[in-house]
Amino acid sequence: MVMCVARRKPGTLFPIEVDILETGLALQASDGCFYGFALARQLSARDGSALTAHGTLYKALSRMAEAGILDASWEDPSSAEVEGRPRRRLYTVTAEGERALVKAQAQMNEHEANLPRIARAGATFA
Repeated sequence: MVMCVARRKPGTLFPIEVDILETGLALQASDGCFYGFALARQLSARDGSALTAHGTLYKALSRMAEAGILDASWEDPSSAEVEGRPRRRLYTVTAEGERALVKAQAQMNEHEANLPRIARAGATFA
């Protein structure tokens, strides 16, 4: 079995990373930080789909933290103990993450603006 791994240009984000940054910033604005399951619930509610596969989501979160786009830290163990649950890994979007998101959104807008022109050009060759 051959696995196809998506390649990316340096400085670009995968669509799930854009979604994580947009949703993470919204959660961060209200709560100061966010954690994986809250992010997954919010992503699901946002587009009406099933929860993102946790393996996919947590790999993306780890990759983004390693890249400096997110800051990650474990919550205080006493908070989890008081609530009777496992500790959460807490995330915040860094300034680098905000810049990466703005750049990705600008690229998406540029791409969408070019779609009609490309479609018209393609139609003339048909």
